[in-house]
Amino acid sequence: MSATSAPPAKPRTTAVVLAGGTGQRVGLSIPKQLLKIAGKSVIEHTLWIFEQSDVIDDVIVLMAPGYVPDVEKIVAKAGLTKVTRVIEGGATRNETTERAIAALGEGLAPGEDRNVLFHDAVRPLLSRRVIADCVDALGRYQAVDVAIPSADTIIVTRTHGGDGEFITDVPDRSRLRRGQTPQAFKLSTIRRAYEVAAGDPNFQATDDCSVVLKYLPDVPIYVVAGDEYNMKVTQPVDVFIADKLFQLASTAAPQQVSEDAYRELLADKTLVVFGGSYGIGADIAQLAEGYGAKVYALGRSTTGTHVENPEHVDDALSRAYGETGRIDYVINTAGVLRIGKLAETDNTTIQEALNVNYLAPVQIARASYKYLVETKGQLLLYTSSSYTRGRAEYSLYSSTKAAMVNLTQALSDEWAGEGIRVNCVNPERTATPMRTKAFGAEPEGSLLSSEAVARTSLDVLLSELTGHVIDVRQQDPTRGASEASDFEHALAAVLDRQEDV
Repeated sequence: MSATSAPPAKPRTTAVVLAGGTGQRVGLSIPKQLLKIAGKSVIEHTLWIFEQSDVIDDVIVLMAPGYVPDVEKIVAKAGLTKVTRVIEGGATRNETTERAIAALGEGLAPGEDRNVLFHDAVRPLLSRRVIADCVDALGRYQAVDVAIPSADTIIVTRTHGGDGEFITDVPDRSRLRRGQTPQAFKLSTIRRAYEVAAGDPNFQATDDCSVVLKYLPDVPIYVVAGDEYNMKVTQPVDVFIADKLFQLASTAAPQQVSEDAYRELLADKTLVVFGGSYGIGADIAQLAEGYGAKVYALGRSTTGTHVENPEHVDDALSRAYGETGRIDYVINTAGVLRIGKLAETDNTTIQEALNVNYLAPVQIARASYKYLVETKGQLLLYTSSSYTRGRAEYSLYSSTKAAMVNLTQALSDEWAGEGIRVNCVNPERTATPMRTKAFGAEPEGSLLSSEAVARTSLDVLLSELTGHVIDVRQQDPTRGASEASDFEHALAAVLDRQEDV
C-alpha cells in the first residue's frame, strides 16, 4: 500500500433481530417479544441495545406473521433510527434466516460483503460488550458464536419402553458451553452455508452456527464469551426473572464529550429542582446554572417549598413557567430518612415518610406533566441502594424508594407517546446532610460525593434514556470499567446493597 492509499473501508454491520416466536410456551395470546417487562416490550428493550451500540450501523427485524405493524409502531414511537426494515418471518427458524439473508443481499455491489449479527428478540439483556466482541472477532473470523460455561452437569438420556428416561452418558462439563446469541457471520459465509444446506432434503437446524458447522466444515467458528445476564425469555418463570433483572441492571448514562457540549445542550433550558436546598439537589442546580441553564432550586429551608404540599409544587412550577416560558427538566431529590422499628414508630413519622418520599414525587409528576409535554422534557427521580431488599428498621424508607423504581418504569411507558422521558438515579451511600443526620460522621472516602451524583444526574437529563434505573457508584481504581461484564457490575451492586442504605 502506498503512503497515500486509504485503508480499506470497514464492512457495514447489521443486526438482525429474530422475533418469530409465538409465545405459546410462556402461555400468552401474543408473541412473547411483545410482552412488557420493566415498562417496555421485550423487543423494544432488545432494539435499544443495538440502537445504542457504536459498532452497529443498522437493524432489521424479522417478526412473527401478522405482527409486523405492531413492531413498526414500537419503532416509530420509540424513535429507533437504526431500524430500517421490519419483515415478516417464516414458518421456521431456517426460513426466517433465509428471508433475512435475502434482504441483506439487496443492493450490495458485486464482491461487497457485510457483517451480520443474528440475535433472538427475547434476549433483552444483551450487553454492548458482547456485541463489540462479536464485531471485533469478525475482523479475524467468518463465523462467531456466543457461549457461557455450563454450571450444571449435563446428562444424556434415552427412553426405555414405558419406564421413562435413563442416563446413557455424562459428558465432561469442562468442555460444555451453553449457546447464546448473537451469532455473527460474514454475510457471504452464512449465505453460502444456506445455499449448500438447500441441497440436503433433510435440512433442519435451530440455530445458524450449526448450519455453518455442518455444511461448511472448513470454516472455524470462534466463540465469544457471553454472560449469565443474557437470558432468553422462554418459560413463564423467565418473565418474572427478566423483570427483576431489569430492576437490578445498571445503566450507564452517556457522558458529554466536553464542557462546551454541556453549555450548548443546557443553554436556554429551564430546570426545576425540588430538594434543591442542599446535597445532591443543590449540586445539580449549581452545575446546571454554571452551564447557562435557568434553574429554580426549591427547598424547605431556602424557599419554604414543602414538596408534600401540592399547592407549593403547583406554585413553584407555575412561577418557573411564567418567568421562562418553558420547563425542560423537573428533578426531585427531596426525601426523609427515619430509622427505627415499625412497631415503635408513631403515626406522625409514618405519615411524613409517606408524604415526602412517595406522595410528593407522585404529585410532582402529575403537576409536571403539562409542562414537560410541551418541551418533550424529562422527570428525574431518585431511589436508594436499599430498594432491592428491605432491611430491618428501614421499612418505610426502603419501601418508598422501591416505589420510585416502579413509578419511573410506569410513567416512562405511560408518557412515551408524548416524548416525555422518566428516569431514576440510584446512588450508593452518598455524603449528604440527610445521611449525616441519620448516621453521624462516617470514615472519609467511604461515601460517594454528592457532586459525583449531580454530574451523573446531569448526564441522564441530557441523554435519550427513559425508564432506566441508573446506578452511581464509586470507581474501583484497581479495575477498569471495561474489564467487568454488565452482569458482574449488577451482581456486585446487588451484593453491596445488602449493606448499603
